[in-house]
Amino acid sequence: MLDLQFYVTAAVTMFVIVDPVALVPLFIALTQGMDDAQRRAVARRASLIAIVLMASFGLLGEAILRVSGISMPAFRIAGGILLFLTALDMLFERRTRRREDQHPSSSDPSVFPLATPLIAGPGAFTTMILLVNTPRAEGHPGHVAAVLGIMAGVVLVSLFFFRIAGPIERALGRTGIVVITRLLGMLLAALSVQFVLDGIRGTGLVPALAAG
Repeated sequence: MLDLQFYVTAAVTMFVIVDPVALVPLFIALTQGMDDAQRRAVARRASLIAIVLMASFGLLGEAILRVSGISMPAFRIAGGILLFLTALDMLFERRTRRREDQHPSSSDPSVFPLATPLIAGPGAFTTMILLVNTPRAEGHPGHVAAVLGIMAGVVLVSLFFFRIAGPIERALGRTGIVVITRLLGMLLAALSVQFVLDGIRGTGLVPALAAG
């Protein structure tokens, strides 16, 4: 087993990767028009799904990718493309129009993009693999349980922030939400491009990116 300092560092790393505070305005934008009960349900589902995905990836991810012939760079590129599509929806309010035209269940954001790739994204998956498979404690049941507990704790912090999203939205008002949604759409677009660039860099196929 590793010492306490490792697990403190692991907790900080996971918190920075998931970034629960930054997810609050994204949650508000993605659940715009829902009442408090619907938002709580979406938050619970997204958090539970994210925990299951990250736990599964931490335990089995490396083996699954290896057996499937899928590299982590390819996974990053795919996540970036999906996130970019969400950013376009936020920028051009296509999500709002779809919610008006479709049954509410068809526009549930709890699985995508909340659970993945926003909470459990490529960075979180990679972090779980690295933490679980730390050479000095690889395979030790206590170590694996500690890493899974740290991950679940960070996701529960995100859930807490999601639960207070309603009052935050009421404080901002309709105009504030529209402005934030557009700005976050731009930020998400940039983040998605960064995921793609990181994936391309990881492949080593583009010398300039590989050297940068």
